[in-house]
Amino acid sequence: MAERRLAGNSVVVTGGGGGIGAALGRRFAAAGCRVSLLDIDADHAIEVATEIGDAAVAIACDVTSEESCKQAIATAAEAHGPIDVLVNNAGLAHRSAFTATDVAVLRRIMDINFWGAVYCTKAALPDLLKRRGAVAVVSSVAGFAPLLGRTGYAASKHALHGLFGTLRAELRPHGVDVTIVAPSFVDTELRNHSLGGDGAITDHPQSRVGRMMTPEHAADSIVAAIERRRGLVVVGPVGRVTRVLTAVVPGIYERIMARSLRQETEGRDR
Repeated sequence: MAERRLAGNSVVVTGGGGGIGAALGRRFAAAGCRVSLLDIDADHAIEVATEIGDAAVAIACDVTSEESCKQAIATAAEAHGPIDVLVNNAGLAHRSAFTATDVAVLRRIMDINFWGAVYCTKAALPDLLKRRGAVAVVSSVAGFAPLLGRTGYAASKHALHGLFGTLRAELRPHGVDVTIVAPSFVDTELRNHSLGGDGAITDHPQSRVGRMMTPEHAADSIVAAIERRRGLVVVGPVGRVTRVLTAVVPGIYERIMARSLRQETEGRDR
């Protein structure tokens, strides 16, 4: 199958006010796309859109609200034409042991990471079907592997894999591509806005495995995956090793991961 040509496409990116979303906006604009940056923080989205120039617009959107997502997608279509590409990137993390995590925190994570992607995809789907477009979702290695101290985050990402993996099979006959992208640790502000078990922003330091990739690296990989019509892309060496270990020797992976990230549930620095 020929690669997807992006030049001239109308592209929507959720969580476009910073991190991977902002990097995606710049990357799509450089490829000749018209970009709509959706974010609950309209000021940050406006800053990114202003930096990009005439090819970008900023649209306020609370992805936990189905109505807000419908309105934002409609506004994007009015600004830049029917949607050709949707990237569900908005997300939130938490770092806390399950035993010390309020259920409300788990629900909040699911509302943003999972339901936000559901709402935006449903809203954009009529355009995507007419345009034989593409929808991508930014998942994580936590979408196929356990990650200590992030039960709610992992649950939301596993749910995305189940939804979008099945959606790919449903939409393939209609010419719509569905791409799941699973990066490992990315150097964005997400880690500084992670929730603790009580729902407040945690000051607990993030532990990680391997070197963090830049948002630009992640964005380049996401755009390339959409162009190449890939179904699933695992980004970064840590992610690729994790994929193999969880498939072949899951017990060994779990022990390595638990040792590397044990501070997440012990509540202290290593």
